Amino acid sequence: MAMTRKKRATHMAANVTEPITVEATVSEDDLRAKLEEIKSSEGVIGYILRNTHSATIDLKDPAKLIDYAILSSSAIDASEELSGLFDLGNVSSIVVEGKSIKMLSLTVDENKISIFAEKNVDCEALRKTLCIK
Repeated sequence: MAMTRKKRATHMAANVTEPITVEATVSEDDLRAKLEEIKSSEGVIGYILRNTHSATIDLKDPAKLIDYAILSSSAIDASEELSGLFDLGNVSSIVVEGKSIKMLSLTVDENKISIFAEKNVDCEALRKTLCIK
C-alpha cells in the first residue's frame, strides 16, 4: 500500500516587472547596516545575507537556522529556474508566505538576501528600507 504525502500550501509571488535597481552600487557593509535596521523593526525575525565568499545569518531563533537557510536557498534557486523556464526575465524579488511567517528574497549585485518576518509585515516597506526600487 502506497502512502500519500501531505502537501503543504505555500504562496509564492514573484515580482518580475522590473530588474532590481539600487541608487548606487551598495557596499556589503552598507547592506549589512540596512539589514540590521530592518531586523530591529517590529515583526522581523531575521535575515540571511550571502554572496560568493561569505554569509551572514542573524535570526532571533537560531534553532531554526538550518530550516531558514534551506528555505532561502531553495526559494531563490526555484525563482531563477522558473524565470528561465517561463521566460519571465529578471525576477526582482519573491515572497513566500506560510501559515505564520513570510520570506522576502532578492538579489542585490552579487548578494542574495532573505528577510524572514511575521505574516503581517509589509515586504514593500522592507524593500524601500534597502533602497531598492
